[in-house]
Amino acid sequence: MGIIWTIIIGFLAGIIAKFVMPGKNEPKGFVLTTLLGVVGAFVASFLGQALGFYGPGEYTGFIGSIIGACVVLFIWGLVVKPKDAA
Repeated sequence: MGIIWTIIIGFLAGIIAKFVMPGKNEPKGFVLTTLLGVVGAFVASFLGQALGFYGPGEYTGFIGSIIGACVVLFIWGLVVKPKDAA
C-alpha cells in the first residue's frame, strides 16, 4: 500500500505545483506529473534533513512535497528548453 500512497500523493503534489507555477514548458501527462510530485517529495525530504528540519528517516508531508515539486518544476524550466523555440 505504501507505493500506491506515494504515487497518489506525488500526483496530487505535482498537479498543485503545476497550478502554483504555470508555464509553457511544464511536464505534461500523468506519469511526468506523478514523477514531478514524487521527486519533489524526495527533494524536500533531502533538503529538510540537510537543514535540520527533519531527523534521519523522517520524510516531508504533503505541503513539503508541493514545495519540493515547485523547486523541481523551477529547475525543469531552467534546464529543458521549450519546443517552440526550436
